[in-house]
Amino acid sequence: MRPVYFPDDEQFWFETLRSFGHGAYGGADFGEVAMTVEQIKPRDYDSWHDEWLATAERIAAQAEATLARGHHVSARDGYLRAANYYRNAEFFLHGQPNDPRIRRAYDRQVECFRQAAALFEPAIEPVEIPFEGTTLPGYVYRGGPPGVPSPTLVAHNGFDGSAEEMHFFGAAAAAERGFTMLTFDGPGQPGTLHRRGLVFRPDWENVVAPVLDFALKLPEVDPERMALMGVSMGGVLAPRAAAFERRLAAVIAWDGVYDMGATVLAHWPGDRESAERQLSAPENPDLDAMLAEAAAADPTQAWAFSHGTWVTGQPTPRAFAAEYLKYNVRDGVAEKIQCPTLVCAGTGDTFLPGQPQELYDHLTCPKTLLEFTAVEGADAHCQSGAERIACARILDWLEETLDGTGAEVANGRRASGRATGAMSASG
Repeated sequence: MRPVYFPDDEQFWFETLRSFGHGAYGGADFGEVAMTVEQIKPRDYDSWHDEWLATAERIAAQAEATLARGHHVSARDGYLRAANYYRNAEFFLHGQPNDPRIRRAYDRQVECFRQAAALFEPAIEPVEIPFEGTTLPGYVYRGGPPGVPSPTLVAHNGFDGSAEEMHFFGAAAAAERGFTMLTFDGPGQPGTLHRRGLVFRPDWENVVAPVLDFALKLPEVDPERMALMGVSMGGVLAPRAAAFERRLAAVIAWDGVYDMGATVLAHWPGDRESAERQLSAPENPDLDAMLAEAAAADPTQAWAFSHGTWVTGQPTPRAFAAEYLKYNVRDGVAEKIQCPTLVCAGTGDTFLPGQPQELYDHLTCPKTLLEFTAVEGADAHCQSGAERIACARILDWLEETLDGTGAEVANGRRASGRATGAMSASG
């Protein structure tokens, strides 16, 4: 999709599109987003923060006043939008992790989301999931009858998104369809990074296992129909967990990723071995200078380096790039997945091009590749801007897979020219 705003800054445009897309499940209003971004100075992180914060504060104040007058639905909707706008406000500030604006906006995101969560019927329940001497924050959505086991989806975000944002990335849609939904922030994601100091780790199976332990104690979870979904970088983390976790009936990579290190190697003149060696060296001033030049020339790389060093706990962009090479399902890991797997792909994804196909090609389990196109307005990374379309197709596949009706589209049949594989799904 061609940029409507910020034509010279792919990262600012994508984050704008992301908020437009969240409007599908109540996370934005078109006019509010358009009004806000029209005031933002291009490539100015302070301006981005100030304008989104102003919008968030205004909508949150309106929601509070509306709630005081007893209009619960209107208040819920306002709090939900304000939460997303607060999330936007601190998004580009992570190059200075001690900036107090980050924590304030994050805390307000959570506060507003929880205000909204309490006003849903049934209420969305905040939970704390036991994990290695601390807890992971999350939310339980009960789409089915209370106390009755229902098909279950456990889901998490990726490199830069929160458990609260997962409301728009499938949680609300799954609850509408009668699923029990458990969302959570793992290490490196906002809830654990801000409040626990936990950074990302590549052995995601050791994160997911205690989350599933927690899920299986909920009476609304059906242990025979429990799936896992990861969004964006979660598209490699969730498959990594599924390779070692046998309690899953299905896994969804939205969008699929085989190797996050490919984003590093795409700009590397040598092979992977030389990249690992030089990036991990105690000192390499020439390489440090090269990475600084790349960041200065490319807004997406500038943001990725500033955010990435923080969330992985690395001291420099070079150390972050070395760490990023560890996030993959290479060397036979993808081949260990046994449960049916859905790999989503945006045909216009500029952040991780080719990665969904590479993951799909390495899978030996029942598998589906679900492509979204520009004609549908759904070709962006994680189908930002087209969440109704994406959620419909993803959750249709999951319903058919968990209840067994997906068998009727097996044996590699192509459906509507978009889905192929050992199990296929149509739009």
